[in-house]
Amino acid sequence: MTPKPLAERDFFSDASILKDPYEYFAALHAKCPVNQLADRDLVLVTGFEESLEVLRNTKDFSSLITAGGPVIPLPFEPKGDDISTQIEANRSKVPGSDLLVTYDDSQHSATRSLLSRLFVPSRLKASEDFMRSYADKLVKDAVAKGECELIGEVAAPYVTLVVADLLGVPEDDRESFRKAIDATPPAGSTESGGTSFAPLEYMAGFFVRYIQERRANPRGDILTEFAAAKYPDGSTPDVMELVKLAVFLFAAGQDTSAKLIGNSMRFLVEAPQLQETLRKDKSLIPAFLEEVLRLEGSTKTTFRLARRNTRIGAMEIPAGKKVVIAFAGANRDPRRWDNPKEFKLDRPKIKEHIAFGRGAHTCIGAPLARAEVEVILERFLANTSQIKLSEAKHGAAGNRGLDYEPSYIIRGLTQMHLELAPS
Repeated sequence: MTPKPLAERDFFSDASILKDPYEYFAALHAKCPVNQLADRDLVLVTGFEESLEVLRNTKDFSSLITAGGPVIPLPFEPKGDDISTQIEANRSKVPGSDLLVTYDDSQHSATRSLLSRLFVPSRLKASEDFMRSYADKLVKDAVAKGECELIGEVAAPYVTLVVADLLGVPEDDRESFRKAIDATPPAGSTESGGTSFAPLEYMAGFFVRYIQERRANPRGDILTEFAAAKYPDGSTPDVMELVKLAVFLFAAGQDTSAKLIGNSMRFLVEAPQLQETLRKDKSLIPAFLEEVLRLEGSTKTTFRLARRNTRIGAMEIPAGKKVVIAFAGANRDPRRWDNPKEFKLDRPKIKEHIAFGRGAHTCIGAPLARAEVEVILERFLANTSQIKLSEAKHGAAGNRGLDYEPSYIIRGLTQMHLELAPS
């Protein structure tokens, strides 16, 4: 049998594309920035401007399917030129539709405002102090051994405790949260068949207790502030709305931030001169991270549902059409980025990438994710004279054996074994 052309293969099940989507996206770029997929009733957007068009257009596109993903059938048959009424009538039947990322319009903006106090500069500054202290301990322990497995031994526990500190999760519960997350396949993986909400359900019971306790007996901590949060109109949210927000924030940033640390480190271990450049001038780490986010952001895709007949670029989009926005494709769109596959430390207008989305649903945890990764990279560079990828585990340069998660949502390594020479 003659193999299908790359652009016609299935993005959601082809093992090689799940682990490395970039040639597939390049094949789609060569065809069109907006493509109707061959074997699925889905539109996939890889164009940068077209992705912005969808992300900013909350009037015509609903976020209803963002958590559950586009491969799960809708619980209704779209009818007519405008399905807004059908969406609201069936919202509760869609997996994950009780999470912030799936909300639309005023419900989304009001609920998102409840998290704003967690990301004020003063709170992030306090979190950075914790990050630096904890990152320093993890890195120094790894350097003392001369080696580490970055993802499981360092990155995952680091990001778990950072967000636990941000939310005020008691220390006794943090390890059980991490185990629940670690035991779940990444979102969009072939193993999970989509997105598993089991860790959120597990953590919800803890947060119900935390919030009820703080409302009954305020303690002057961040959980008390969160429990006392009000909607913009002054009304008090239901306990379960706060619980859903807290567990989603806790879980959503875990895997993506840990994978981003691994994606960033891969650039450093494959380019020793880049390591030296950043060691000599740590002020360049933020610019380095932005280019990593463009080239190897840890979230590949997000999803929308057309509420009414509309357009994306030159393509007509009927109401009810599911749309996949490929961040990982748009951030390598050759119409937007010169030499899009090339790493450039001083790339102009680099912060225009969409690794964290854009518009009303821009990742609210983006400032925290940037700070997490910048801090631990700085600690690795400060405490080492050389960071190398283990050839015993991953092979020699030019013949690396690095395994990426088979996910249509997450981009990240399953493991990364490092050899660390002290500074």
